[in-house]
Amino acid sequence: MKFVVKFFPEITIKSKPVRRRFVAQLHENLRAVLRELDPQVEVRRGWDKIEVVSDCEQASVETLVDAMRCIPGIYYILEVRDYPLPPVEEIADLVLPVYAERLRGKTFAVRCKRYGKHEFTSMDVERVVGGALRACADTAGVKLKDPEVQVELEISKKTLFVIGERHRGLGGYPVGSLDSVISLISGGFDSPVASYLAMRRGMRTHFLFFNLGGRDHELGVKEVALYLWQKYGCRQRVLFISVPFEEVVAELLTRVEDSQMGVILKRMMLRAADRIAADLEVDALVTGEAVAQVSSQTLRNLSVIDEVSERLVLRPLIATDKEDIVNLAREIGTGEFAANMPEYCGVISVNPTTRARLPRVQAEESRFDMAVLERAIGAARRTRIDRLADEALERTDVEVLPVPLAGSVIIDIRHPDEEEQAPLRLHVPVDRIPFYELHSRSGELDPAKTYMLYCGKGVMSRLHASHLVDAGFSHVKVYAPG
Repeated sequence: MKFVVKFFPEITIKSKPVRRRFVAQLHENLRAVLRELDPQVEVRRGWDKIEVVSDCEQASVETLVDAMRCIPGIYYILEVRDYPLPPVEEIADLVLPVYAERLRGKTFAVRCKRYGKHEFTSMDVERVVGGALRACADTAGVKLKDPEVQVELEISKKTLFVIGERHRGLGGYPVGSLDSVISLISGGFDSPVASYLAMRRGMRTHFLFFNLGGRDHELGVKEVALYLWQKYGCRQRVLFISVPFEEVVAELLTRVEDSQMGVILKRMMLRAADRIAADLEVDALVTGEAVAQVSSQTLRNLSVIDEVSERLVLRPLIATDKEDIVNLAREIGTGEFAANMPEYCGVISVNPTTRARLPRVQAEESRFDMAVLERAIGAARRTRIDRLADEALERTDVEVLPVPLAGSVIIDIRHPDEEEQAPLRLHVPVDRIPFYELHSRSGELDPAKTYMLYCGKGVMSRLHASHLVDAGFSHVKVYAPG
């Protein structure tokens, strides 16, 4: 099967060196993602498109298309058949095998795009092919405005492309084509969406989590970060950074006046993020804040919070309604995580300020022992995101097996969309519990049974297996075929 990948429209206004760099990055990202699905896939780079050729016996068309639709920088994915360019009168013979069934009883129009010099125009092709299809196929006739079927053709120099299907991509810029950022992620609706938008705009995005208390919350945030990276990150090498902030919260609760705690907590987080970004030579931070969504997010408060950072703070959601954020979270697949995320609120002010004054905030902070913040920054754990599961396994004794054990129950923890595309068929019982529900539904599991977790890539299953072992389930293993 052959696909033609069309670039994001903004590439047309870039200079030639920038365009070459962006296309090279998209080419690299496509290869990295698609070779996990089909090791023999061919990805051919051109000036105005990238061609993908795959053996459909190894990877289904649907799976490949779904993967490409999640790669930033792609505007359209076209399923095509390509032929040496024949005479115009013979083009319809190549179109009929693709469109005959779709044209039956339907109105249609032929659309042709042409690149290069030819003795005919695009309109000549449309007229001749349209007439031939009308005579050969059982159609309802040609209708140039709002036809039921649009027959799409492209002619590039001496090649004819018959487009069978057109799929819309994410758009945006290729991930890795722009500078890196650090995204402060908490696992709710907002920060994962902000992280996604940064990735979609081409920024290689590291994830920074401030743990206010509890491993359950950290596990949930690792899940959503892993999900975003696996689905939209194009295998870019990024970090998941966890900063223990329990002692910082305790210091705030004992030293800082109630109304100022929310703003000062955000300032402490931004101070820590700024230091970590400086160490990683990253010039910008990303947060999920939107104006006036909560008390700490008024313009005055955001200005006071930003005062502690030497780095640019990007807020992709700054003027977005909450309903739109939630809808986008559901669209990109992070809504389920937010709905099942363990809650932890370390600082809740009774009367939080909405118009913080910098002198007063600084006076309150003068009572805060900054050595506490230094210890938190020093204790930050940095892990390559693709090695999070290995880190979890080092802390627990979880066996990874390539075949199901007799008497065991397989728990398929994949996202429902992934499970639906490739159902797991085994000779042992298979339960389906999405990974973002596994923590809340662990009470349904029988501690006496042997459970084997399966997730396809083996990352989520390892994370959750180690978590269940720590929670007291001693008969948990990972099923990782191959």
